[in-house]
Amino acid sequence: MSSLPMEVVVMLGETIEKVLPVTIVLAVVFSVLSHFWACNPAEPWWRKRELTTDIVYWFFVPVFARVLRIGLLVLGAGVIFKIHDADELIAFYENGHGPLAQLPLWLQGLLFLVLSDFMLYWSHRLFHGGEFWKYHAVHHSSEEIEWISAARFHPVNLILGTIAADVVLLMAGISPNVMIWVGPFTTFHSAFVHANLNWTLGPFRYVLATPVFHRWHHTPIDDGGNTNFAGTFPIWDILFGTFRMPEGRTPENYGKDEAEMPGEIVGQLAFPFRH
Repeated sequence: MSSLPMEVVVMLGETIEKVLPVTIVLAVVFSVLSHFWACNPAEPWWRKRELTTDIVYWFFVPVFARVLRIGLLVLGAGVIFKIHDADELIAFYENGHGPLAQLPLWLQGLLFLVLSDFMLYWSHRLFHGGEFWKYHAVHHSSEEIEWISAARFHPVNLILGTIAADVVLLMAGISPNVMIWVGPFTTFHSAFVHANLNWTLGPFRYVLATPVFHRWHHTPIDDGGNTNFAGTFPIWDILFGTFRMPEGRTPENYGKDEAEMPGEIVGQLAFPFRH
């Protein structure tokens, strides 16, 4: 076996080793919380009709994202910074570079969260129009939104969304060390906003995205599906006029605009290229 496939296999093993215990914790936490504070009457998440599809995404996406992120960072270092030696690459990225790397790590992490969320807000809006929608429709196809639905993304959506934002900020000089705490936060928060919970966090609904906030985004287009694009900070929706949190109402129907989407992952990955 050549070195590249072997490295991919090693990454796969390392990623699954990290993801599995996190998955177990999230499954237990959201099973308990949704039992007491469910937003919508529903079967438990483990009885979802497309559970197998979501589980495959849940473990496939972290591996895919890690491999692509590293590959794009190596490519960017070679093209932009003319660095090609493996040891020089490691030294270049290890603790960041340039002015941003001189900032305290906590401030770099905060900048990473805010700037990536701002970029993802606009890329999210981009994916809700024109030819981009057919890729993002995969994420909106689930009619049973649960915490494990968080990873249901087409690879093209990932590349032009989360992966691109990460690569831009890391190439700009932010230290990869911020991912030590940014990574777990984004994993938990992404699962949190997709969980079947009726939580709005009261006045903090304007500070941090909540399950009800994001569930409105998964409703049909004419109800709320073109609102609440922010992943973490609703301030972007407030500033740009896309915030939606109706008083006295909770979202109810999901995925209805994509009834023709296949339920299995192979069909979903092929869907954009067939339409």
